Amino acid sequence: MDEIKSARDIAQAKIERVGDITEADRLRWKYLPVGEQLAAKYLKEGHDLATELAAQPVGALPYIKKGLEAVLMAAVALPQNDTAQSRNQRALDGIIVIKHDLDAAQRLVGQIRQVLGHYTDQGEKQRKATRETLKVQYEGKLRQAMDKQLGGVGGLEDLKISVESLPQFQEEWRRVSAQLDQQYLGLLEEFKQELAKVG
Repeated sequence: MDEIKSARDIAQAKIERVGDITEADRLRWKYLPVGEQLAAKYLKEGHDLATELAAQPVGALPYIKKGLEAVLMAAVALPQNDTAQSRNQRALDGIIVIKHDLDAAQRLVGQIRQVLGHYTDQGEKQRKATRETLKVQYEGKLRQAMDKQLGGVGGLEDLKISVESLPQFQEEWRRVSAQLDQQYLGLLEEFKQELAKVG
Protein backbone atom coordinates (compact mmCIF):
# COMPACT_ATOMS: atom_id res chain seq x y z
CA MET A 1 0.00 0.00 0.00
CA ASP A 2 1.30 3.44 -0.94
CA GLU A 3 2.26 5.81 1.78
CA ILE A 4 0.46 9.13 2.02
CA LYS A 5 2.97 11.88 1.31
CA SER A 6 3.12 15.16 3.15
CA ALA A 7 2.94 18.48 1.31
CA ARG A 8 6.62 18.96 2.10
CA ASP A 9 7.54 15.62 0.48
CA ILE A 10 5.51 16.46 -2.62
CA ALA A 11 7.11 19.91 -2.91
CA GLN A 12 10.59 18.42 -2.43
CA ALA A 13 9.93 15.85 -5.19
CA LYS A 14 8.82 18.61 -7.57
CA ILE A 15 11.95 20.65 -6.84
CA GLU A 16 14.14 17.62 -7.53
CA ARG A 17 12.40 17.05 -10.88
CA VAL A 18 12.93 20.69 -11.89
CA GLY A 19 16.65 20.48 -11.26
CA ASP A 20 18.95 23.31 -10.32
CA ILE A 21 17.51 26.78 -10.48
CA THR A 22 19.85 29.06 -12.39
CA GLU A 23 20.49 32.75 -11.88
CA ALA A 24 18.75 33.38 -15.21
CA ASP A 25 15.66 31.60 -13.84
CA ARG A 26 15.68 33.81 -10.76
CA LEU A 27 16.07 36.97 -12.84
CA ARG A 28 13.29 35.92 -15.20
CA TRP A 29 10.90 35.17 -12.32
CA LYS A 30 11.73 38.46 -10.67
CA TYR A 31 11.82 40.85 -13.63
CA LEU A 32 9.34 39.45 -16.16
CA PRO A 33 6.45 40.65 -13.94
CA VAL A 34 8.19 44.03 -13.61
CA GLY A 35 8.10 44.38 -17.40
CA GLU A 36 4.44 43.34 -17.48
CA GLN A 37 3.59 45.95 -14.83
CA LEU A 38 5.53 48.64 -16.69
CA ALA A 39 3.62 47.81 -19.87
CA ALA A 40 0.27 48.01 -18.08
CA LYS A 41 1.20 51.39 -16.58
CA TYR A 42 2.46 52.60 -19.94
CA LEU A 43 -0.74 51.60 -21.73
CA LYS A 44 -2.94 53.07 -19.05
CA GLU A 45 -1.07 56.22 -18.07
CA GLY A 46 1.41 56.79 -20.91
CA HIS A 47 4.66 56.77 -18.90
CA ASP A 48 7.90 57.32 -20.81
CA LEU A 49 9.20 53.80 -21.42
CA ALA A 50 12.74 54.87 -22.27
CA THR A 51 13.05 56.67 -18.91
CA GLU A 52 11.48 53.74 -17.05
CA LEU A 53 13.89 51.29 -18.70
CA ALA A 54 16.92 53.49 -17.99
CA ALA A 55 16.08 53.28 -14.27
CA GLN A 56 16.20 49.47 -14.26
CA PRO A 57 19.24 47.27 -13.53
CA VAL A 58 21.12 46.47 -16.74
CA GLY A 59 21.13 42.71 -16.09
CA ALA A 60 17.36 42.75 -15.69
CA LEU A 61 16.60 44.56 -18.98
CA PRO A 62 16.26 41.47 -21.21
CA TYR A 63 13.64 40.03 -18.84
CA ILE A 64 11.86 43.33 -18.33
CA LYS A 65 11.70 43.84 -22.09
CA LYS A 66 10.27 40.34 -22.56
CA GLY A 67 7.53 41.14 -20.07
CA LEU A 68 6.89 44.51 -21.72
CA GLU A 69 6.77 42.96 -25.18
CA ALA A 70 4.32 40.23 -24.17
CA VAL A 71 1.80 42.74 -22.81
CA LEU A 72 2.29 45.30 -25.60
CA MET A 73 1.91 42.65 -28.33
CA ALA A 74 -1.25 41.31 -26.69
CA ALA A 75 -2.66 44.85 -26.58
CA VAL A 76 -2.48 45.22 -30.37
CA ALA A 77 -5.87 44.13 -31.70
CA LEU A 78 -8.42 45.03 -34.35
CA PRO A 79 -9.69 48.51 -33.45
CA GLN A 80 -13.39 48.21 -32.64
CA ASN A 81 -13.55 51.78 -31.30
CA ASP A 82 -11.48 54.93 -30.69
CA THR A 83 -10.15 53.64 -27.37
CA ALA A 84 -8.79 50.52 -29.08
CA GLN A 85 -7.21 52.66 -31.80
CA SER A 86 -5.34 54.80 -29.28
CA ARG A 87 -4.30 51.68 -27.30
CA ASN A 88 -2.93 50.15 -30.52
CA GLN A 89 -1.02 53.35 -31.30
CA ARG A 90 0.53 53.47 -27.84
CA ALA A 91 1.37 49.74 -27.81
CA LEU A 92 3.09 49.93 -31.20
CA ASP A 93 5.06 53.02 -30.15
CA GLY A 94 6.15 51.15 -27.02
CA ILE A 95 7.28 48.12 -29.01
CA ILE A 96 9.54 50.33 -31.12
CA VAL A 97 11.13 51.71 -27.92
CA ILE A 98 12.15 48.26 -26.68
CA LYS A 99 13.54 46.88 -29.95
CA HIS A 100 17.24 47.09 -30.84
CA ASP A 101 16.81 46.64 -34.60
CA LEU A 102 14.94 49.88 -35.09
CA ASP A 103 14.68 49.64 -38.90
CA ALA A 104 13.10 46.18 -38.89
CA ALA A 105 10.81 47.11 -35.99
CA GLN A 106 9.62 50.30 -37.68
CA ARG A 107 9.02 48.48 -40.97
CA LEU A 108 6.89 45.80 -39.31
CA VAL A 109 5.07 48.29 -37.10
CA GLY A 110 4.31 50.26 -40.27
CA GLN A 111 2.83 47.14 -41.86
CA ILE A 112 0.74 46.47 -38.75
CA ARG A 113 -0.50 50.06 -38.81
CA GLN A 114 -1.46 49.62 -42.47
CA VAL A 115 -3.52 46.53 -41.64
CA LEU A 116 -5.21 48.31 -38.72
CA GLY A 117 -5.85 51.42 -40.83
CA HIS A 118 -7.32 49.37 -43.66
CA TYR A 119 -9.54 47.56 -41.15
CA THR A 120 -10.78 50.89 -39.81
CA ASP A 121 -11.41 52.48 -43.23
CA GLN A 122 -12.13 49.86 -45.89
CA GLY A 123 -13.09 47.10 -43.47
CA GLU A 124 -15.75 49.30 -41.88
CA LYS A 125 -17.26 50.05 -45.29
CA GLN A 126 -17.17 46.36 -46.16
CA ARG A 127 -18.86 45.41 -42.86
CA LYS A 128 -21.62 48.01 -43.36
CA ALA A 129 -22.28 46.86 -46.94
CA THR A 130 -22.28 43.21 -45.91
CA ARG A 131 -24.62 43.89 -42.98
CA GLU A 132 -27.01 45.78 -45.27
CA THR A 133 -26.98 42.91 -47.81
CA LEU A 134 -27.64 40.40 -45.03
CA LYS A 135 -30.47 42.58 -43.71
CA VAL A 136 -32.12 42.75 -47.15
CA GLN A 137 -31.81 38.96 -47.54
CA TYR A 138 -33.43 38.34 -44.16
CA GLU A 139 -36.20 40.84 -44.87
CA GLY A 140 -36.92 39.05 -48.17
CA LYS A 141 -37.01 35.63 -46.50
CA LEU A 142 -39.29 36.95 -43.76
CA ARG A 143 -41.66 38.54 -46.29
CA GLN A 144 -41.81 35.28 -48.25
CA ALA A 145 -42.55 33.28 -45.08
CA MET A 146 -45.25 35.75 -44.02
CA ASP A 147 -46.76 35.79 -47.52
CA LYS A 148 -46.81 31.99 -47.60
CA GLN A 149 -48.36 31.82 -44.13
CA LEU A 150 -51.02 34.39 -44.97
CA GLY A 151 -51.86 32.64 -48.23
CA GLY A 152 -50.54 35.23 -50.66
CA VAL A 153 -52.68 38.13 -49.42
CA GLY A 154 -50.17 40.65 -50.75
CA GLY A 155 -49.54 44.19 -49.59
CA LEU A 156 -46.55 43.17 -47.47
CA GLU A 157 -44.16 45.35 -49.50
CA ASP A 158 -45.11 48.43 -47.45
CA LEU A 159 -44.70 46.60 -44.13
CA LYS A 160 -41.61 47.71 -42.18
CA ILE A 161 -39.70 44.74 -40.83
CA SER A 162 -36.87 45.02 -38.31
CA VAL A 163 -34.87 41.86 -38.83
CA GLU A 164 -31.78 43.14 -37.00
CA SER A 165 -33.38 42.31 -33.65
CA LEU A 166 -34.06 38.69 -34.64
CA PRO A 167 -31.75 36.17 -32.92
CA GLN A 168 -31.20 34.35 -36.24
CA PHE A 169 -30.04 37.55 -37.92
CA GLN A 170 -27.77 38.44 -35.00
CA GLU A 171 -26.20 35.00 -35.00
CA GLU A 172 -25.65 35.07 -38.76
CA TRP A 173 -24.18 38.57 -38.51
CA ARG A 174 -21.75 37.45 -35.79
CA ARG A 175 -20.66 34.55 -38.00
CA VAL A 176 -20.23 36.73 -41.12
CA SER A 177 -18.53 39.49 -39.13
CA ALA A 178 -16.07 36.98 -37.65
CA GLN A 179 -15.25 35.76 -41.17
CA LEU A 180 -14.60 39.33 -42.32
CA ASP A 181 -12.38 39.98 -39.30
CA GLN A 182 -10.46 36.72 -39.77
CA GLN A 183 -8.62 37.95 -42.86
CA TYR A 184 -7.34 40.95 -40.88
CA LEU A 185 -6.57 38.86 -37.80
CA GLY A 186 -4.47 36.47 -39.90
CA LEU A 187 -2.34 39.29 -41.33
CA LEU A 188 -2.08 41.01 -37.96
CA GLU A 189 -0.92 37.81 -36.26
CA GLU A 190 1.63 37.14 -39.00
CA PHE A 191 3.19 40.61 -38.64
CA LYS A 192 3.14 40.38 -34.82
CA GLN A 193 5.02 37.06 -34.97
CA GLU A 194 7.63 38.59 -37.29
CA LEU A 195 7.93 41.59 -34.99
CA ALA A 196 8.42 39.32 -31.97
CA LYS A 197 11.47 37.80 -33.71
CA VAL A 198 13.11 41.22 -34.16
CA GLY A 199 15.84 41.83 -31.59
